[in-house]
Amino acid sequence: MITFDQVTVAYDDTTEPVLRDVDLTVEEGELCLVVGPTGVGKSTLLGTVNGLVPHFTGGTLYGTVTVDGRDTAGHPPRELADVVGVVGQDPLDGFVTDTVEEELAYAMEQLAVPADTMRKRVEETLDLLGLADLRHRALHELSGGQQQRVAIGSVLTAHPRVLVLDEPTSALDPTAAEEVLAAITRLVHDLGVTVLLAEHRLERVVQYADRVLHLPGDGRVESGPPAEMFRTTRVAPPVVQLGRRAGWDPLPLSVRDARRAAAPLRARLKDTAVPPARPLPPASPYVRPRLLDARGVSVLYRGQVLPAVREIDLELRGGETVALMGRNGSGKSSLLWALQGSGHRTDGTVRVTPWGVSKADPSARAQDPGSVSPTRARRLVGLVPQTPTDLLYLESVKQELDQADAESATEGTGPRARDILDRLAPGIHGTTHPRDLSEGQKLALVLAIQLSAAPGVVLLDEPTRGLDYRAKAQLTDILDALAAEGRAVVVSTHDVEFVARTADRVVVMAEGETVADGPAADVVVSSPVFAPQVAKVLSPLPYLTVDQAVAGIAAGSEKGGDE
Repeated sequence: MITFDQVTVAYDDTTEPVLRDVDLTVEEGELCLVVGPTGVGKSTLLGTVNGLVPHFTGGTLYGTVTVDGRDTAGHPPRELADVVGVVGQDPLDGFVTDTVEEELAYAMEQLAVPADTMRKRVEETLDLLGLADLRHRALHELSGGQQQRVAIGSVLTAHPRVLVLDEPTSALDPTAAEEVLAAITRLVHDLGVTVLLAEHRLERVVQYADRVLHLPGDGRVESGPPAEMFRTTRVAPPVVQLGRRAGWDPLPLSVRDARRAAAPLRARLKDTAVPPARPLPPASPYVRPRLLDARGVSVLYRGQVLPAVREIDLELRGGETVALMGRNGSGKSSLLWALQGSGHRTDGTVRVTPWGVSKADPSARAQDPGSVSPTRARRLVGLVPQTPTDLLYLESVKQELDQADAESATEGTGPRARDILDRLAPGIHGTTHPRDLSEGQKLALVLAIQLSAAPGVVLLDEPTRGLDYRAKAQLTDILDALAAEGRAVVVSTHDVEFVARTADRVVVMAEGETVADGPAADVVVSSPVFAPQVAKVLSPLPYLTVDQAVAGIAAGSEKGGDE
């Protein structure tokens, strides 16, 4: 179905090719998982399949990419639209209509599909992806996860023979991700659709893959069965990392297989003290001052019957990292914007105590960020939105940083944005256009801009989208450092593995209300939806991360040696 013959892709601004001498054949009805660290060329590889590379991205393509007998170099994307369906990382970039139903029908209209067939396919896709209740909703009113499902559905209605998916589950909650992947797998198994899927949250998708395409970073593409490839790949899901460290053979790819292999390990760890998953924050509330106090916060948008946020009480203390979780559309983003002050708030109060200010200072009194100037609000609460580029509007990284410094100068307390960025993501040149940065670099830039105002409360909405495991570990280090400085950090996320490594406390929302609020280990271990892979494999033992399990194994070995 797809053939790469000595394919090399080089861009004018790079010294080495992104892809080099790729020879590869993807058969009909295969689900190929494309893996590798951020920036190694996964999106470039996917882009060659429908002609985006080089027709729209520029650069030079050597060799031949053939899809269903068509040479992509001679066929631009519009001439491959009936064969290849593409879903990119950012759903909003691909939307061309106003409502869910219109978006699902648009591609079929361009392909002149008969009206009765269009209606039937739209209904099937609405049911397949759980979008029936949203059919008349405006696309801009949907949550990020709902937009992601619509983007996937808009491609599926055209019935392409090849599906190219770049981070298809990045904005989905665990249950929605399982439903979408089950639907994709059904298309592969029942209809023979060929799927190329790039995903950083490998724990969600690895068990569905027929083959893994690994990009190590030197331009090559390595291909093989998942169990064989993941023995040496630079990136791997937690269940594979645990299998490597425990020496299991064959290497498990699913929680089910790992649980079968882990019985001796569970017995070995049973009488061993469980190491902490992360450093514990100070227990005393006097050591962790209250920085934000929200009471009865409600958000009701115009035209909606039910509130997005319903009478939520939330207290945030300095030095703690809180994960905000819940299914798509549960109100997480609406709550963050209401806390930040610029978002809509129908009712309730939010009081934020300035951070790093002496109690004797008149400016130390608690204030509502929604009732002060934008500059003052940035000093109280900083928010990194779900799409960081929403806050980037200038032509270079330097201009963005200089503007942040200028806006923070009136307060006179914040560090330079350039210094913060160099600490978060060193090596970003000031002349680079912000939209040319990787997802992780964009996140670091916006975080640096927000931190330049020295806010005591830092809110991040789905910050791990587009980040590989290494980048997420670096983000954890950054958030730990912010908490260590005495700030309160809130991360809205569906990434359960990130929560296990990063959060001290978890707040779960449903239908705009708080349904759980407690220590991370207590909340996620007790939930079959939010539990990380290690917790599921070693249950009922309260382990959350691979590092924690490895520490437990080492402690057990030392204990056995002492005895």
